[in-house]
Amino acid sequence: MTAPYRVGIVGCGAISRNHLEAFAAIPEATVVAVCDVDPDRARETAARWGIPQALGSVEELLAAGVDIVSVCTPHPTHEAVVLAAAAAGVHVLCEKPIAIDLASAERMVAACDAAGVRLGVLFQRRFWPAAQRLRAAVGDGTLGRPILGHASVLLHREPEYYGATPWRGTWATDGGGVLMTQAIHYIDLLQWLMGDVTEIHGHIATFRHDIEVEDTAAAVLRFASGAMATLSASTAATPSLGVGIRITGETGATAELTEFPEGTDGRVTLFARGGTIETEPAHPAGTDPNVDLSTINGQLIPHHTAQIRDFVDALGANGDEGREPAVTGRDATAALRILLAVYESSRTGRPVDLTREGALS
Repeated sequence: MTAPYRVGIVGCGAISRNHLEAFAAIPEATVVAVCDVDPDRARETAARWGIPQALGSVEELLAAGVDIVSVCTPHPTHEAVVLAAAAAGVHVLCEKPIAIDLASAERMVAACDAAGVRLGVLFQRRFWPAAQRLRAAVGDGTLGRPILGHASVLLHREPEYYGATPWRGTWATDGGGVLMTQAIHYIDLLQWLMGDVTEIHGHIATFRHDIEVEDTAAAVLRFASGAMATLSASTAATPSLGVGIRITGETGATAELTEFPEGTDGRVTLFARGGTIETEPAHPAGTDPNVDLSTINGQLIPHHTAQIRDFVDALGANGDEGREPAVTGRDATAALRILLAVYESSRTGRPVDLTREGALS
């Protein structure tokens, strides 16, 4: 196609700003409509961003003739929007997590496949230059095949984070706690860097926040390659220590990237190979460790933009058939499967074998 793709945004909450900013920076796409269950919020968003249409339902938005739908609604509502878009032949870019249960995610992937539309899911941290560097170090033999990994997600959330947004902190409307909402990004990075996960043994607990779901989790992961990794995650840290992803490869080399404060670009803070160790401070002095959600989201806009640009490019132009986006619905389903296995293992007290059919059914 030669004209810009027509984009509709579903959900005008906080994260929609990142999508609006991203599409505004991409000449090949233009936002023509927004919708929200709160009509006033849709109208306010449309007025603020100069968008022609503010609508009250997904059906109205799809009838407006959009080519791409960006899904920025609460987790359990993703499936209904994605299935409606697929039925209308519209490509879909969905915020993470793709869903809160595996069957829902699989239905979404199948519906988009059957309709011949692309499904992408936002894991914008893959687009950090530091993450790309680690990926390249695996592929070019500097690290070689990963044998050991670790993800440490030690974040701070005030009680108001859960209390101010009614759908947060419950199994029914949030689907989980720190694993589902925060650590899923780094679970995705681990599988992207280390490959398919085959077995998980984990535990969850709630230590600090007055919520139904977990604020703390720990797990051991085994991969199809034979590699192993550990995962620790919490929103109960005061102050936040941010995130660290560390990979050791079969060459003996180790690399670590750090996201601190939360929402800033990941940085390679350790690279050890041969007889050398290159380091920089993971927690620079004088840095405010606790960052509010609006600031976190704002700092992620460049990486949202990079991923959304990739998604638009993947659709093709001028008759091109296009390609898969960098992060597909299947990738997002794999990340969801891992964290759901942590929940299942914590519930049963036993490891979960993800190679066994029906392991999470």
